[in-house]
Amino acid sequence: MPSRPAALILVSVSRTHLSRPFPDHCRPPGVLPGAAARTAAETAGVVLAGLGVWGAVAGLGFMSHPSLQLPALAAGAVLFTLRHRFPVAVLLVLAVLTGPAPCVGPVTAATSYAVARRTVRARRRGRLLVAAAALVVVCATVPAPWLGPGPVPYGLALGLILTPTTVLVPGLVGTSYGQQRRLVQALRERGDAAERARRFADSEARIHERSRIAAEMHDLVGHRLSLISLHAGGLELALERADPELREEAVLVRRTTRDAMRELRQALGVLGPLGRDTGAEALTDATGTRADIETLVAESRDGGIAVRLDWTGPDLDARPAPVRRAVHRVVRESLTNVHRYASAAHVTVTVVHDHETVRVTVRNGAPPAPPAAAGSVGTGRGLTGLRERVELLGGTFDASSLPSGGFQVDAIVPAEPGDAPAPERPGTADTGPEDGGTGPERGKTAAEAGEAAAGGGVAPGRRTAHVLTLALGLVTLSVLMALGITFVYASAPHQFAGPRPLPRIGMTYGDVTEVGVLDNKAVRAAATGHEPPRPAGTVGCVYPFNGATEIRPGALKIARYCFDASQRLIAIDRFTVPSVRDATPWETP
Repeated sequence: MPSRPAALILVSVSRTHLSRPFPDHCRPPGVLPGAAARTAAETAGVVLAGLGVWGAVAGLGFMSHPSLQLPALAAGAVLFTLRHRFPVAVLLVLAVLTGPAPCVGPVTAATSYAVARRTVRARRRGRLLVAAAALVVVCATVPAPWLGPGPVPYGLALGLILTPTTVLVPGLVGTSYGQQRRLVQALRERGDAAERARRFADSEARIHERSRIAAEMHDLVGHRLSLISLHAGGLELALERADPELREEAVLVRRTTRDAMRELRQALGVLGPLGRDTGAEALTDATGTRADIETLVAESRDGGIAVRLDWTGPDLDARPAPVRRAVHRVVRESLTNVHRYASAAHVTVTVVHDHETVRVTVRNGAPPAPPAAAGSVGTGRGLTGLRERVELLGGTFDASSLPSGGFQVDAIVPAEPGDAPAPERPGTADTGPEDGGTGPERGKTAAEAGEAAAGGGVAPGRRTAHVLTLALGLVTLSVLMALGITFVYASAPHQFAGPRPLPRIGMTYGDVTEVGVLDNKAVRAAATGHEPPRPAGTVGCVYPFNGATEIRPGALKIARYCFDASQRLIAIDRFTVPSVRDATPWETP
């Protein structure tokens, strides 16, 4: 069976290995790693956005060479998956593709956001975004006569519209989010460092107080053992003549006492003289009695503190030394803090002693003005040491500010502590090897524990909100891209632009009708009986409505287009006929 340290090492190693994720080659079939699944989802999202832009513009018939846009979009999707490995190259290549293929714009926008968010150096990030924006403008302008909207100015307009939606706005958003994330990470690390420093200070204060208690125990027990050894030596000399047989028992007692003193020094001497009280503040058998507490109060009163002592119950001279020392330390440390931080405040020291407990309460009111020494903030180790001493005896300790602005220290110590273990404070107990905890787990701070519980540093709710915000932003940019592309293509001239050609002699009937010359029955009726003779070879004439114009009241000018047997235009005649005007209701007889 392995020893306890070996078992702890095995437990630690097993926990470490179990907490690591499976390698890719050890994963069950059909299970994708988290990063691969996230990359696939992001790629699918940007491809759908690009298809939406392509479908919207091509559906309106404005995009030139729509069949060439889809291969460019597929190439952009492949490059998008490499944005973390080759961020600069991928962004610049996508900017080149976006100029002649605007449907790649959503892919470029997402890449610009990701690259700007991960780039720490501001100058490098700015130069990269400017270079990408310039490439979009140039690559949209140069091939415009062949792959774009047509004339170069319209290609330039397309590039200027695509630049903010594909590079600048996503880059600025990514820069802002990246700086915010780095700032939060720095603040979290600083908070973790402060938490570790506070825990270290508390641990040091507890060790200091325990060493002080050990020194006190060494003095007290050593003094008692010295007395026993002294009396055993005297007894040995007395029995040498009176009863030589019992002399060996006295020698055994003296030697045992000497061995006990040596073992005590060996067990407690490793703590050194840390925390030992010497001089006027040395702890004695009278420490913690009513006279001792009255002496502490009198010394504070002589130092200018308005302090009052309220003692209820019998004296503590019959109580164990650890209880009296705890009472002494609570009162002395509390009055010392009053001297430092609230020397002008009124202080009340209350000691209530009954058969079961000893309660010590030191309460001060709010000082009229902060004293000069209040500018230096204490470390709080004194209160931590008091808490350690009191709870080692099985008592309770509380130190807190009062609503009135004062401060109160309240300690309850059992009158007879006995051998009962001290109650553990939740969240402050040390996790050592006996508890089965490993080193990294003991070093975790509250923030790290919260991140581990959340599963990745960001709470699921915040992560979902962030993803939805980015998706909404991508949709908005895609809509703006589609509107801008449609506006440029709709404004650009095309082959049917300009005024329609006028009918001319020799055009066929189909050509004439294509330019808008169609027969109108009303105009034909107006020309019947009033038109000039038709040219020779005419087999039919067309009287269009757009050729009839009223030149003056009662006169209508009509255009007539005559065709021969081969349906070719052979004559265009214009003549005037009388017009017929409907009578108004009040003129009807």
